[in-house]
Amino acid sequence: MTKAVLGIIGGSGLYDLPGLQNVREDHIASPWGAPSAAVRIGDIDGLPIVFMSRHDKGHRLSPTDINYRANIDVMKRAGVTDLISLSACGSYKENLPPGTFVIVDQFVDRTHNRATSFFGTGCVAHVSMAHPTAPRLRMHIAEAAEAEGIPVARDGTYVCMEGPQFSTLAESLTYKGLGYSVVGMTNLPEAKLAREAELCYATVAMVTDFDCWHPDHDAVTVQDIIRVLMANAEKAARLVARIAKDFPREHEPCPIGSDRALDTAIITAPEARDPELLKKLDAVAGRVLNG
Repeated sequence: MTKAVLGIIGGSGLYDLPGLQNVREDHIASPWGAPSAAVRIGDIDGLPIVFMSRHDKGHRLSPTDINYRANIDVMKRAGVTDLISLSACGSYKENLPPGTFVIVDQFVDRTHNRATSFFGTGCVAHVSMAHPTAPRLRMHIAEAAEAEGIPVARDGTYVCMEGPQFSTLAESLTYKGLGYSVVGMTNLPEAKLAREAELCYATVAMVTDFDCWHPDHDAVTVQDIIRVLMANAEKAARLVARIAKDFPREHEPCPIGSDRALDTAIITAPEARDPELLKKLDAVAGRVLNG
């Protein structure tokens, strides 16, 4: 069995992880460029934890400017087996008010200016994204949230817009009409890259606002969001601590195959593969390329 190592990517308002013990900071190099920040490696209740701030301290990186490939590659190199993304979001549903945590089970990609894959010319791969989040990981998150008394929805669809501007009213009404649950700017291509890296991935979308569709909240402001972010950050720290306390110490095989996503994904013949690209894939795809 593989030892479980829990990765946490902290979004807006989460630039550190309270409760992390025996901490060391590590600048892990990636062939995909510079990650958002150094990782903080430690443990909570004996469970190894790797934390990265998605936007870096001071929130210096916009959603478009984040190097998602480097971030996921670094998490893989740090030994992470299960990855939880903590992300601020807007809500499209009255029953998902600010302060609610949504454990996303589906995504819609509306980004248009991001690198979305580790693979490409010289090594082509097609992973399944039918079920983009790991069900057992979602279950552990839901049970921890309920144990801590944190309002939580066990599923929901996250539409990822490019940003950095907030939605137009027409966009907000469209996505609400399509039945989506929340809107954010960061969790794709993150989820796609995590699947290619064979990480079990889950998103906790932490609602900060109702977007602009709501008649009583027709203009989203950063000031309004920051007030909710602070309260959500405290709950997120409690959530992670509870997850760590109850999390299996051995990695659980994923029932949908997240941790073996590359078994049948690579289509490029061995003799046609680009050696330079293969070098960059050493962490992400080493299991299948070197096996």
